[in-house]
Amino acid sequence: MTRNSVQQSEFSPIAACTISRDVQNFDLLIEDMETILGENWGDLGFNEATAFLAQPDAEHLEFIAIAIDESDEDRIAQLSDIIASAKGRGIKVVLIAEDVSPAALHQLLRRGADEFVPYPLPEGELATAVERMRRPPEPAEPKSAGIANGKVSLKGDGDGVLMAVHGLAGGVGSTTFAVNLAYELATVNKDSPPRVCLIDLDLQFGSVATFLDLPRRESVMELLSDVASMDGESFAQALVGFDNKLQVLTSPADMLPLDMISPSDVHRILEVAREHFDFVIVDMPTTLVHWSETVLNEAQVYFALVELDMRSAQNALRLKRALQAEELPFDKLRFALNHAPKFTDLQGKSRVKRMADSLGISIDLKLPDGGAAVAQACDHGIPLAAHAAKNPLRRELSKLAQQLYSVGQSDAEAA
Repeated sequence: MTRNSVQQSEFSPIAACTISRDVQNFDLLIEDMETILGENWGDLGFNEATAFLAQPDAEHLEFIAIAIDESDEDRIAQLSDIIASAKGRGIKVVLIAEDVSPAALHQLLRRGADEFVPYPLPEGELATAVERMRRPPEPAEPKSAGIANGKVSLKGDGDGVLMAVHGLAGGVGSTTFAVNLAYELATVNKDSPPRVCLIDLDLQFGSVATFLDLPRRESVMELLSDVASMDGESFAQALVGFDNKLQVLTSPADMLPLDMISPSDVHRILEVAREHFDFVIVDMPTTLVHWSETVLNEAQVYFALVELDMRSAQNALRLKRALQAEELPFDKLRFALNHAPKFTDLQGKSRVKRMADSLGISIDLKLPDGGAAVAQACDHGIPLAAHAAKNPLRRELSKLAQQLYSVGQSDAEAA
């Protein structure tokens, strides 16, 4: 196909069209288009695209593939108009991008692009995206509670307990805590297991997916790019199940700026999650951002992980001062000490007491050192319960899950 080759023949109508600054820069796209459509596709430049989409010939188009790289970021307004023109005629849009900033992708996806595929194109990914676009909408299923076939069943009557986990220094074990607490809650009652959702909001270095050996879906990026239009169905599509027990919203595959999502976006994500799950656990980034306040205000419990060292003490004091200065609910914080001294370590227990007294905080949760088994479980992508069920850290987290579940059951019965 050569540039501007979009004329419709009598026997072979053009079914799709690539739109780019120069399609020769995307040779893998040319190969994939020929594999999918043979000769029934054409190519347009950016300047010709809008005019062509307004012509009668465009009514036979099934989809357009917009291919861009970092040199095209100054054309966002023009590209948005092309997407709007295509959507106005009921034409599907797949966005193919190479080295484009998350902010630019965010704008284009909000304009209505149906699919996003990174370039260089992964093997068969464009064909899979086209197949998804061709697939007719599935009929609405009766809404029921629970998890079926690895997907959220949308009952929509929940008021889940929201718990956040925040490490006050790097490497204090906050993600390990969040992952294993979520799994313990999901398996706390084998006869009637609660619905549990684990959300990784560390958009840059989140490792929940690594600790559970889960794929990072492109649908997560799509969800975060247009949270305002998210509903239960789109939220469910971004989730990935673990062992048919736990549902996880992983961090994106690529590093994103933490301010890509707004406080209102975070509120909406938490709102939908709580609507469909009994327990929602959020793994927070170490950095405080403008939506941290949103999570703090909405959480029933906010776990703050520390260790018995000077950096944790200093950061805990800074956090306390910051929250109190802004009159935020510091009392929601439940400090958890990881690698706590053993029962017989009287000197270590004395240091813990001095640390709590000097900071003016209460360390309510003391997590024992699980040893090398903890790192091994994380590296293998399985929870401690499956890797080392008798591990002391696992036992403590199991007790905590039982307590949280009992409190949740008591509150539900009282309501």
